[in-house]
Amino acid sequence: MLTMGIDIGSAACKSLILKDGKHILSKEVFPLGTGTSGPNKVFEQALANACLEHKDLDHIMVTGYGRFTFDAADSQRSEITCHAAGMHFTMPKVRTLIDIGGQDIKILRLNERGKVESFVMNDKCAAGTGRFLEVMARVMNVRIEDLGALSMQSTEEVSISNTCTVFAESEVISKLSTGVKLPDLVAGILASVAKRVASLAFRNGVEAEVGMSGGVALNEGIINALSKELKTQILVPELCQYLGALGAAIYAGKEAL
Repeated sequence: MLTMGIDIGSAACKSLILKDGKHILSKEVFPLGTGTSGPNKVFEQALANACLEHKDLDHIMVTGYGRFTFDAADSQRSEITCHAAGMHFTMPKVRTLIDIGGQDIKILRLNERGKVESFVMNDKCAAGTGRFLEVMARVMNVRIEDLGALSMQSTEEVSISNTCTVFAESEVISKLSTGVKLPDLVAGILASVAKRVASLAFRNGVEAEVGMSGGVALNEGIINALSKELKTQILVPELCQYLGALGAAIYAGKEAL
């Protein structure tokens, strides 16, 4: 059986093809989200990577922010359940799942079967999200993928008091004008994100093991800052960016039976 999961986010699209619900044949990520060519790009490239055609797939499931806009899918499911399934597939001992997306933050509590017992999310403000990090990186004229490495060079973290993206942007510009060291400022920005995420996590309850999904999980500075705030290790699966697509592919297999 061949199934595909597609995760259409606000900032990026991911796809993954599973064989018999166990073996990953292909995966793809494209740095454009819903409303762009991203969904079609990851769909076509994942097929090409596996030397497959659309007709070879038994079922396609789409998830994510833009899941209602992709016509090639056979079904759709929320990103909450798909990320949970993807995390359980890769790290079955995880009970608290943190997902920092482009536009929101989700904290999930999972049971031993990988099912969602409870969740909280922040989708009213961009503070602490991938979009927040994009804005901060642009203001500091650095690549977003370099933020983690820069923060590790910090010797004296510079605190950021504003959580609102607009006000934080002005605060960062002001601190840059006073000559603060860039690594110290980056460390402060990542610490502010970690505090925001940790506050949300404590509202839902934090139970070990704690895992993180999404592209922001590739940022070692965020992982370190969040570990300090939660006072526990943060586990990051190798497939962290693809967990939504993986979960969708898993559920696609169940629907195809």
